[in-house]
Amino acid sequence: MAPKPGILSEWPWRPLGNFKYLLLAPFAVHSTYSFMTKGKEERDLFEFLIFPFMLWRVLHNQMWISVSRYITAKGTKRIVDRGINFELVDFESNWDDEIMLNGIAFYVLNKMMLYFGGSPFPLWRKGGVIVTILLHIGPLEFTHYWWHRLMHLPYFYTRYHYHHHAFIASESNNASVTAFLEVASFYMIFGIPLLGMVLTGTGSIIVIYGYITLFEFLNGAGHCNFEVTPKWLFSKFHPFMFTSSFHALHHTQFWTNYSLFLPFYDYIYGTYDKSSDIIYETSDKRPEESPDVVHLTHLTTADSIYHLQFGFLTLAAEPQSSKWYLKVLWPLTCLSVIFIRMCGRAFISERNTFKKLKLQSWVVPRYNKQYFSQKQRGDINKLIEDAILEADKKGAKAFSLGLMNQQEDLNRNGELYIQRHPQLKVKVVDGSSLAAAVVLNSIPAETTQVILRGKLDKVAYAIASALCQKGIQQNNLILYFKQVVTLRENEFEKLKHIYKSKSNVVLSHTFDQKVWLVGNGLIEKEQLKASKGTIFIPFSQYPPKEVRKDCYYHTTPSMMAPKSFQNLHSCENWLPRRAISASRVAGIVHALEGWDVHDCGTNMLGIDKVWDASLQHGFLPLPIPV
Repeated sequence: MAPKPGILSEWPWRPLGNFKYLLLAPFAVHSTYSFMTKGKEERDLFEFLIFPFMLWRVLHNQMWISVSRYITAKGTKRIVDRGINFELVDFESNWDDEIMLNGIAFYVLNKMMLYFGGSPFPLWRKGGVIVTILLHIGPLEFTHYWWHRLMHLPYFYTRYHYHHHAFIASESNNASVTAFLEVASFYMIFGIPLLGMVLTGTGSIIVIYGYITLFEFLNGAGHCNFEVTPKWLFSKFHPFMFTSSFHALHHTQFWTNYSLFLPFYDYIYGTYDKSSDIIYETSDKRPEESPDVVHLTHLTTADSIYHLQFGFLTLAAEPQSSKWYLKVLWPLTCLSVIFIRMCGRAFISERNTFKKLKLQSWVVPRYNKQYFSQKQRGDINKLIEDAILEADKKGAKAFSLGLMNQQEDLNRNGELYIQRHPQLKVKVVDGSSLAAAVVLNSIPAETTQVILRGKLDKVAYAIASALCQKGIQQNNLILYFKQVVTLRENEFEKLKHIYKSKSNVVLSHTFDQKVWLVGNGLIEKEQLKASKGTIFIPFSQYPPKEVRKDCYYHTTPSMMAPKSFQNLHSCENWLPRRAISASRVAGIVHALEGWDVHDCGTNMLGIDKVWDASLQHGFLPLPIPV
């Protein structure tokens, strides 16, 4: 929002939320019906293609967003080295408003043209190309330059143009984030070539839609934050050649580089930033960033790729959940599954900074179902092993294993890799110590009995061991847990065998306990037997299915990131905003503390040691549901 919002700065359909798309329905339905029922001579192909063209524009913008975020995450060719946050994502979530306005304007203006005696646009007219080029280079660029300068005057900037400059770090979707009245005013300028074609009778479908596509391509390039203009093209047409560096400087300096796509006008009027050429020359020489900490995760479901940072902006910025409209994209989802299956190495999905550490998240191109397949385990272990070796080669200090990458059945909680490569300098962390600490410190202070349910893994045994001791330190109070209750005889025997000296592990057939510590394997039938108000605290990587409405479900082991944790603008799987999984936090803390040991396999750092270190570095526990 601008510091001093001007009249009509808000988009008129903003109160409708996602229902705004219904405004297009009458136009799209009418144009389709008219095209299908009229004879060949009377059909208006231009009007019929307006809605498909809008969908193409959305896809075009999404491609720019995905590519720019991926390249920015890699750290190569980055122009402006500034992070973004959830606030920016929310602010720019309406980037498609301009596309909607353009579609509605086309529907209305096309009807008006036909009403006043005009004829439908033909598919192709050569003269339209010449008219468009001349009117763009002359009147459009000249008028835009001076109107853009006007928008940077304090009165107009604080009321309208601030929307476009709210955040210094630009993304491709930022190109369309503008106040409503400003967009309407710019449309009068951008419409000069289109009006010229109509008045000269040279307009055609290919030229109109082609011009807008090229216009949007250059606009996306100007805001993508990496350089796309080839050097040979720049050297031949400079100073007429538009570059990404040219417009990126406008978003950092504000008072230079006003031109749209022809920097020539900035040369004429003395507003060209001389550092534009220097930044252009050096932007593609930036080496790929070497991380200090790598967190390795993997895809979960087929549509989880849309929830990654370079997927859909609004989905990535919210906890992962199933969305009905993703089913419409099943052809694209199927193609992505095939492409992912062909990937032979982990790829980077996120880049962050914390204190002096450079952090990266990498993704194994495999899905949940493949991790359960015996045939796939060799392939998956090879992908994880190669990622560890690559991180080691790049000089990373810690490598944390997230989700199912540290399963005991897969690689013995990561021990497999350190046995194969004893010379590893990077320290492999499975996060079990911190996961156990998070669960233990999530148990309400007044608790005297807990139920332990689900598949018993390394974390579960660590939790049971801590609870079986005489007392544990929590919230500055000494707590004495009378019993750790198990519901299955085989689990009871395992715990009794491990903790022979502990008499407070009991087998129970009642469900009165109000705190359940649950892992994978918790079935719905068992949840239904829990008493009202029970708190389910997961110790597993995956959350249990929430069956009960009268009970409380805590998040999987995780902690809230400190405010100094930079460039965090996507949610980690199903965790809330700024929540980070315990395994990921454990890797970061491991590097910050400089611990020179692996924390995986049979090795396990002290629970209290890791917990205290995490708190000291600013990570906080998530609030317990009440």
